[in-house]
Order: sequence, then structure tokens, then C-alpha cells
Amino acid sequence: MNGITMLKRLLKPGLLITILIILFVYNYKSIGIIVLVIYMIYNFYQLNYYWKKENDTNAFIKAIDFGISENVLKFIYPLALIKEDGELVWYNNLFNALKINEENSEKNILSITRGLNLENISKLEENLHQRLSINEKLYDVYATMIEVKKEEYLYLLSFNDITKLIDYETTRESVMLIEVDNFTEALDKTDENNRPLLVAEIERTINIYAGNLKAMIKKYDTNKYVLSIQDKYIEDEVKQKFNIIEAVSKIDKGNSIEVTLSIGVGKGGMSPLENYNNANIAKELALGRGGDQVVVKSNDDIKFFGGNTKEIEKRTKVKARVVARALEELIYESSNVYIMGHKNPDMDCFGSAVGLASVVKQLGRNCNIVLDNDTNAIDYFLNKLNNDHKYEDLFISIEEAKNKLDSQTLVIIVDVHNKSYIADLQLVDKAQRKVVIDHHRRSPDMIEHDILNYIEIYASSTSEMVTEIIQYMVEKPNLTRTEAEGLLAGIFMDTKGFSFKTGVRTFDAASFLKSLGADTIEIKKMFTDDLDDYLLIAETIKSAEVNDNVAIAITPKNIDTVIIAKAADELLNISGIFVSFVLGEINDDIYISGRSVGDINVQVVLEALGGGGHMNIAGTKMSDKTMDEVIYELKEAMKKYLRIGE
Repeated sequence: MNGITMLKRLLKPGLLITILIILFVYNYKSIGIIVLVIYMIYNFYQLNYYWKKENDTNAFIKAIDFGISENVLKFIYPLALIKEDGELVWYNNLFNALKINEENSEKNILSITRGLNLENISKLEENLHQRLSINEKLYDVYATMIEVKKEEYLYLLSFNDITKLIDYETTRESVMLIEVDNFTEALDKTDENNRPLLVAEIERTINIYAGNLKAMIKKYDTNKYVLSIQDKYIEDEVKQKFNIIEAVSKIDKGNSIEVTLSIGVGKGGMSPLENYNNANIAKELALGRGGDQVVVKSNDDIKFFGGNTKEIEKRTKVKARVVARALEELIYESSNVYIMGHKNPDMDCFGSAVGLASVVKQLGRNCNIVLDNDTNAIDYFLNKLNNDHKYEDLFISIEEAKNKLDSQTLVIIVDVHNKSYIADLQLVDKAQRKVVIDHHRRSPDMIEHDILNYIEIYASSTSEMVTEIIQYMVEKPNLTRTEAEGLLAGIFMDTKGFSFKTGVRTFDAASFLKSLGADTIEIKKMFTDDLDDYLLIAETIKSAEVNDNVAIAITPKNIDTVIIAKAADELLNISGIFVSFVLGEINDDIYISGRSVGDINVQVVLEALGGGGHMNIAGTKMSDKTMDEVIYELKEAMKKYLRIGE
């Protein structure tokens, strides 16, 4: 039987017309319209099929109609028409095949589709669908609402079998890149006789891990591996929080420091190359956040696991020298230079900007520091500069900077790389040439299209980084005592008086600045509190709620953000408090400062609330929420962090 003959047998419009007349007479117009639409869709489907099969133009022209008695019942998806309480009104043959309990299935859809949420169906949200398991198959169930009478509705349900699609998704391949991120440091801290044993044990552990995941593994460098893994095993690893991190950290072959990994996983791409690129981005993000962690990146999502180990100082200054030379060339190629930092600049941000501006001018280029209006945290030092005629043309407003920006202007962003915290994102986006210098752990929302970035999370502060690179940019940096004090104040602030994240290079930088005449008494004056501020800090500390060595305190409304940070610092001076979070409401926004002196990573905790920072110092800002809501979310983020760490 050819295609034309088949179509002729099916073309029986009389039955359709009869059914439609009955539906319209009995005021079931909506159902009639639905039937007609389904009828037309199925006709098109059949016409297209026979057109391709027979390639017969006459068949395509003549085939204009099908008998609804067969077409609807043989629709490609199971269909069911139900009332609001789930009572079955009508269904096609494919839906009938789903029925298990013949006795009850005639009455209510819930007897067949256990787990179907009728309440969600009645809400009929946009693109609403529910995923159900029926007869060991998975279906996405979609609903269409039909108004039969006033305030009386029926729902047409279609069941899309996605079992094979899910099977395909779980067998798709992801790419995993593993790097032993402290390989050199671990070997340096291991006895020479034990170094081969350490290397062999690291490789053995990673190979066993790959074998358990049934992965293809290839070692492509001394400390780097690439794996191809089915998605279903990646999902298992996500649930288990990638225990390879812990397994490697337990390796003991005489090494005095733990071995750590940075792992990037790329998944969900349209090709292996896309997954590899995602994995590479993820691994770089893991390294930029301090290592000892896993980053899983798909096209629309990034997840973080681990990252609880304190950063170990990198002793080599090669990178600082290379960056300094590159930055020097960029400055020479520029018409002028703008330096800007984050909103509410602090002394690390401002001190590094002032120090860098001095060297830019020494190289013969015009340089301005872009400032916003909120300068409370730097007022003491800013007033000192404003009283010196040497700096009268140094500062520029955001609007003036935008107006004077040209294609050869170099914009240097210091102490920030997260777009949410930049003093003015429009200026940065408008700039064609930009450089980033920062010491915070990498954020997914980082500045794009920079021509040079120097993000060194092992540094104590941006001021330390700037102090290093300016020594390579010019043979003898001509910094004034005031500029040296600004840089030293930045280091002093971020290390909390040389207590946090203080390494050998931190003291090297401080020693250099001291040799330029930096006065530690002047630096101390920058951080003194007046009586009113001190009383606000005391009031905040008094409000603290302490549970399990974690303190949460609330400041009075609309105080300066500096008070929030200082109160968080002061809480750690109290015996029995290892973690502090201080919250302050300012102009309908709620700011949080987090501090820790133990193993709790406040950066990871506050990152869940949209913030960032370092393991021991972090912060965030939340909008459109009440204080109670923010406190609840903070406590939940802390609970989640502790659960993951168990």
C-alpha cells in the first residue's frame, strides 16, 4: 500500500465534523478548539512524513485532513484530560498503556501517576512541568488549562518520555583536570631520599581514583593530569564532595606539608573541546582561589568544593618581576593612566593606588586616582595628601574620568577584581585597556577583557604586591615618606598588625617601606578611633550572640562600614570566640564582616551570600532583605559549611 492510498483511507473528515458539532452544541467550545488544534498538528506531522517518504507532490496537496478517531488516540505523546481533583475525563491509547491498576485507574490520575502534584498544575506556572517515574520510565509532565465553564477548568496533560535522554546525559563525558598545586613546595619540604616515594604515592592515589571512576587518565606534565569521565560518576563525586582532596592530603612520605590538589571539571558542553575549555577555566579559578579545592563548571553554573586549607606563601618573585616589566611597557604605551579601586576604599586599596601613582609619574605619564564620594575609611590619610600641594591634581571624580577617557587610557584596578565591588563598573567596561592587581580569592564574577592581571592570593595585601612590583619597574623608586606610609598602612590593615597572612615577603615589603622613612606612629594614628566610634563598637560587641565559638553581632543602624569591620576584629580578641560576623544596616542594605582565627573559612561562608575575601577575612552586602532574613541565611550558610567539612 503506497503513501497516497494510505492517506485516502485516513482522510475521513465527517467524523471530525460530527464530534465538533456535538462539542459546540453542548457548550464545550474550548475542548472543541483543543481537539481541532491537535487534529491539525497531527495532520501536519503525517503530511510531512509521507512527503519525505514518497516525495510525491500530489500526496502533499491532497492530504489535508485525518480522521480524529484515530489521530488523537494515536498521538505521539500519552495524553490525559482531567478535572481539578484529578478525575480522568479522557485519555488516548498511549496513556492507557501506562495504567497499572485497572480497577482504580479509570477514576483518578493519581492512581497511575503517584507523586503528581495537582496543586502545582492548578497554579499553571510558566513552562511548568513535573518529572515522574511511571513503570520504571521517567516522564516530564506538562499541563495546559482549559476553561470549560466559568471558574470550571479541565487540564490536558502530556507525558514526554525522557528515559533515553536521561540515560544519554548520564553517559556523556566530562573532562577533569587535576593539578598538584603545591608540588614543588611539598618536595622541598621532604627529605631527598623520600621524594621519589612521595611522587609515586601521589601518582598512585590519583590513578586509583581514576580507576574507581572508570575514567581515561593521561599525565601530561610533572604534576598535571587530564581525565575523561562519564557524567554519572561526576554526579556521584559531587554528592561525596570529591574525597580525592582528602585522600591526597593524608599522604605521608616524610613531607612536612600536606599535598593539595586544584581540580577543574568541565561538563554539559556540546563537544569535548567545550568541556575541556570549561575544565581549564574551572582549574584556573581553583588555583586563583588558593588551591586545595574543586571547581565544577558547566555552561550556566559553577560549584565549589573544598578550599579550607590556609594559603602557603609562594617564595619566588619571578612572577612579580614579569608583571612589573609588562606593566611598565603598558604604561609607556598609554596616553594617561587612571587608578581606581573598590567601593568604600580602605587603606590597602588607597595606599596601593597612591604608591603606584607615584611610580607611574616617575615613568613620565600623567596619572590620576579615581575616587568615589565615600572616603570615610581613608579620611585621615586623604586629608594629609590634600594638604600637600604635590597631590592637588592627583584625584579625579568618576564622571570626570569617564569624560576624559580615550582609547589609549590605561585603567589600573587595585584591590578588587569582582565586578560587583568596583567603584564604577561603567568606567571599567568603557576602558579598552585595563590591568587588575589584587590579592583576593578569585571570584566567578571577575573583570573581563583585561590585558594584564596579577591576582596573587598568597600575598597579605595589594599594598605588599605593589611594593614588590614598583621595585622592578624603576631602579630606585622615588617614593616620598608619606607614600611609603600609605603602602605600609595598607599592609598593616590587612594583616591586622602583622598577625594574619604574614609571610617572609610581607616583612620584606615592610622593611623596604621602612627604609624609605615610613613612620609607624603615623600609621597607628590612621587606625585610632574617636570616642563615639569606640562606643559604637562597644555597643555592637555587647549585642553579640555566641554559639559554638561563633559570634554574631548587630551594629546600630546607618553607621560607617568601618565600624562594622572593626567590631568584627574586636570580637576575636575575646576568649572563646574563634569566628565573628558583624552585621550593619546602612540605607536599606545590610553589610556583613566576617573574621576567623581558626580553621573556619569565612570567605567560603560569605561567598554563599554573594561575598568574598580571604579565609580569615571576608565580607558581603545584601539588599532587599530584612535583618532577620539575613541572619537566618547567614546561620544556614554556616551550618552548610560545617556539614560539608564533617
